[in-house]
Amino acid sequence: MQKLENKTLDLVSENINQLRELFPEAFKEGKIDFDALRRVLGDEVETENERYSFTWHGKSDAIKLTLRQSTGTLKPCKEESKDWDTTQNLFIEGDNLEVLRILQASYRNKIKMIYIDPPYNTGNDFIYEDDFKDPIKNYKEKVGEIGKANPETTGRYHTNWLNMMYPRLRLARNLLKDDGAIFISIDDHEVHNLRKICDEVFGEENFIGCIVRTTGQTTGQDSEGLGSSFDYLMVYSKSPDLTLLGLPLTPHDLKRFENEDERGKYAYDQMRKTGSNDKREDRPNMYYPIKDPDGKEVYPVGPTTGYESCWRFEEKTYKKLLEENIILWKKTKKDGEEVWWPYVKYYLEGRTKRPSPLWDDLEGNKKASRDLRSLFENKKLFDFPKPLELIIRIAQISCNFNDLILDFFSGSATTAHAVMALNADDGGNRRCISVQIPEKCDEKSEAFKAGYKNIAEISKERIRRAGEKIKSEKESNQGDLFNQQDESNDLDIGFKVFKLEETNFTQWDEEMSDKELSLLRSVQSLKPNCTQEDALYEILLKYGIDISLPIEEKEIRGKKVFSLAGNYLLICLEKDLGLDVIEEIAKLKATRVVFYDDGFKDDSVKLNAEQTLKKFGVEDIRVI
Repeated sequence: MQKLENKTLDLVSENINQLRELFPEAFKEGKIDFDALRRVLGDEVETENERYSFTWHGKSDAIKLTLRQSTGTLKPCKEESKDWDTTQNLFIEGDNLEVLRILQASYRNKIKMIYIDPPYNTGNDFIYEDDFKDPIKNYKEKVGEIGKANPETTGRYHTNWLNMMYPRLRLARNLLKDDGAIFISIDDHEVHNLRKICDEVFGEENFIGCIVRTTGQTTGQDSEGLGSSFDYLMVYSKSPDLTLLGLPLTPHDLKRFENEDERGKYAYDQMRKTGSNDKREDRPNMYYPIKDPDGKEVYPVGPTTGYESCWRFEEKTYKKLLEENIILWKKTKKDGEEVWWPYVKYYLEGRTKRPSPLWDDLEGNKKASRDLRSLFENKKLFDFPKPLELIIRIAQISCNFNDLILDFFSGSATTAHAVMALNADDGGNRRCISVQIPEKCDEKSEAFKAGYKNIAEISKERIRRAGEKIKSEKESNQGDLFNQQDESNDLDIGFKVFKLEETNFTQWDEEMSDKELSLLRSVQSLKPNCTQEDALYEILLKYGIDISLPIEEKEIRGKKVFSLAGNYLLICLEKDLGLDVIEEIAKLKATRVVFYDDGFKDDSVKLNAEQTLKKFGVEDIRVI
């Protein structure tokens, strides 16, 4: 039986394997031959000593942090969750760098959209201090502290911020689907550096754009320079083939579609091309005569410009549109007389519009603060929350109905709130993973006085309250029809809470001394206070299984067995297993089975167990 890997996904090995698949000739005796790789890549390899690069103090260590594996786990916390048995949303409490490492196996290439609102590095923001020796122990020691600011007087003002962001973005990229995108809120302090590290992490060719968002208020009124009335959204895709979705039409847009025929409402525009490249010589294949309703030939000549122009499409396309009744002829005045002129119909059904890089039509930050306060009896529990409509719009242009969304700087949980609101509005089934470090609230703050000890507690409570409000409003709007519609009843307003912890297994704890390890293992494989369910989720994470999947508990001859995906994976963490139990498990014909290494009655049972399971078609048998 094969041992289950005790660490998170080995990114170095993964990258080397991908390189070996692409360039097998660059490997000699299992090692990379860089001279051979240079020969394969030819002119694509930079050989000059002086070259363009972006670096800072600590960058090498930041890269090492990206590649580091973790033995940590996520501990289920049902008592703080909502709708545990049915929800597919996750809320993970912990340092997001370590959490991103732990998520690599289960969610690699599965996230469609990432939104983050990281510290802007204004001098007052909490900057995460990452530890190279024992990140989980370091996190547990500092989790009760109030976040430390990063003032310019530190001497490494930009460096500290870059060292925080770089490894997190590198790990986040691994989680994105090939057609996924990341949206990052930022302001003037680090927008230039963010663009540079994103060019390096995601590739310059995957830069989608920089969205400017008006905040609704001007800051810096007491300064002598320019105030600030906007911030930015830096947008990158994982691959250059990404196409953003269109936005729903506004009431103003709908006014154009006032005409109607048997196919539905439509707007129209003239068939002659206007704007750039509209001359005959620009597109000669789009200059041809067509006949008006009176049989007279019409050429694309501008009524005001007078020069020979071109139509919007080739002649064969025109003939097809004419047959489909999409060409519309209308009378217009030219040289003092009425003449026929062609237009093209654009139907309303299914129509959206391209998003602009200027978002000045959304409610600003003050509205976001008011909305959050309204959920908490008008108490101000969080500074600078993002507008709900902002995240909804991002999801609209980047996600389909069943996509997975990640926010690993969750803050006040605006993203989770927005996902529930959008699903309620359009019937979608988008899922959300929120990650937030339990940064301590200042004892003088209104949040602490209201009973919230840290930011994560505020986040979770917001999701609870927002979900109930959304559900209540939807029920009120639909009345009796609400209970008759399956999609309404399936609205997911819950979330499973997990907390970052050290491994549950004694044999996987690298920080224990040999003496401690030997002593504890002689007593038990699991650490004290660890439940089978705690161990179960650690196994799923190491195995690369989505931890939001429903889990069924079975009892086989008095032994508990966990089943996932219709017996695709069976996990039995019981002790003293005999062949009678093994045979019953084998009859379920799972694809994968996991046991304790010392869970069998004796070695003969363990040996026969493997043969029995294989006889029933189980090929992947692991032990921990």
